[in-house]
Amino acid sequence: MFDFLKKLFKGDESKKTDSKPVKKTTKPKAEPKKSTVVKSKTVKKESNKKTKPKNETAKLKPAKKIETKPLKEQEETPKKEEKLSFAEKIKQGLKKTRDAISDNLSTLSFTKKIDQEFYDELEMTLIAADVGYAATQQIITELKDRVKKEKLEDGAQLKNLLKKILLELLQQIEKPLIHIETTPFVILVVGVNGAGKTTTIGKLTKLLLDEGKSVLIAAGDTFRAAAKEQLQVWGDRNNVTVISQDTGDPSAVIFDAMQSAKAKGVDIVIADTAGRLPTQKHLIDELAKIKKVIQKFDETAPHETILVLDANTGQNAINQIKVFNEAVSLTGLIMTKLDGTAKGGIVAAIAKEQPIPLRFIGVGEKIDDLKIFSAEDYAEGMLE
Repeated sequence: MFDFLKKLFKGDESKKTDSKPVKKTTKPKAEPKKSTVVKSKTVKKESNKKTKPKNETAKLKPAKKIETKPLKEQEETPKKEEKLSFAEKIKQGLKKTRDAISDNLSTLSFTKKIDQEFYDELEMTLIAADVGYAATQQIITELKDRVKKEKLEDGAQLKNLLKKILLELLQQIEKPLIHIETTPFVILVVGVNGAGKTTTIGKLTKLLLDEGKSVLIAAGDTFRAAAKEQLQVWGDRNNVTVISQDTGDPSAVIFDAMQSAKAKGVDIVIADTAGRLPTQKHLIDELAKIKKVIQKFDETAPHETILVLDANTGQNAINQIKVFNEAVSLTGLIMTKLDGTAKGGIVAAIAKEQPIPLRFIGVGEKIDDLKIFSAEDYAEGMLE
């Protein structure tokens, strides 16, 4: 019995010894796993070493203090822009024109000579600023005559004289919109594509509301995609009604708007029209048709026909005025996009060649950036 137990005991030891090599075989498989863990630890240690140095953390603390200063300055800059008067905005918008003319006049202040060469240079400067040939000739001629009469030689005096001559020219088109007691007072807005009619209508609505008038908008542009939706956005901003149709004749839309305005006692109807180029005669003729349909409701309507002009078009604005005036007899103009990207001398060219009243000018994208045209502010902006 004892011998039998010995055999059993030896058998268990043999099994244990057999299992050892199995464990040994598994150990090499586990070794690569351990090595990968060790590698990841070493990477983490290196990364920790990079973030731990005290010198770098000490550098970050003053950096936070420095960063707070420009943030305060950035918060203050928009406040300064909000405080700008409209006259100052005009100066900003006419910076391109003013700089070009001022550079020419500054050379005079050093040379102290008012000769033909100076007049030739000034003439080229005014023409380049879109003042136009006719207006430039008038300005130069008057300037020469007054310089001789007043015997001017100082550059500063000449600049003031030039400003006076320009002011006198611009005052010919300085006629604010006068509201007639007839209600609804209909304003027909026309212009080429991209001149900013839709945006101008939204800003004009805000301006009229501020004067205590009630306004209704007629979405007469039934051709351009999303024109109705864009006007509706401006209507929502100003909390006014926009009359529109999914499909239909623009004349019918405006006619319906006039009927609605009369029924509701609305003071002013602003009627939008589709943008059209002066060369598209069939579309220009359609404006005359719209006007006739409006007159079936009110013989005196539209009471104001405004052409919206983009200041960036330069001398092409003169041609637009001629074509639209022949079709619908313009009574007023609105000049848009005078925000530093345009050569504002075109207003002087209009005053000389097509003296139609310039009712409003736009000098920015904000809803309050459409204001009544002021000849004095404009002349000051061109020749500060």
